[in-house]
Amino acid sequence: MSVPDPLGTAAPTGEADGEVVVHVAGAVTSPGVVVLPAGARVVDAITAAGGALPDADTDQLNLARVLSDGEQVRVPHQGEDASSWNPDDGTEPAGASTAAGSGGTGISTDGHININTATAAELEGLTGIGPTLAQRIVDYRTEHGPFSSIEDLTAVSGIGAAKLESLRDEATV
Repeated sequence: MSVPDPLGTAAPTGEADGEVVVHVAGAVTSPGVVVLPAGARVVDAITAAGGALPDADTDQLNLARVLSDGEQVRVPHQGEDASSWNPDDGTEPAGASTAAGSGGTGISTDGHININTATAAELEGLTGIGPTLAQRIVDYRTEHGPFSSIEDLTAVSGIGAAKLESLRDEATV
């Protein structure tokens, strides 16, 4: 897999080469694209971007989460709500509220996680869904469009009937 470098400063890399390319944004010393070894974690990406700024709120992030190639890690400033940011494009959704679990996130006011709008990190809040499976759900809906029902999750590799049953009370479309 090749990753174009808009600045022409690095050779193309990718997860297939034993590396991940990650965009680190927000409250870090040197925001930008970093290349890390496969298996690197969020804390490694922040370190590669020069470290967190004094006003960073890293408690909102899972610093131990393993990174995926091509993702964005956005480090919020104190007072920002990291859950209102879209990691796919790095923008705050229009009209997003800064209150946790409201407007613009994949978590509804009743606590259910919307499998069509939740980020991979939010999907990890579902029973039995870890980082790899959460990313598969995001990748599947990106490729195939929104899920029309919870039952559609069985089309995602790694989700069978038993796992689907455990998700029924927590997920919504």
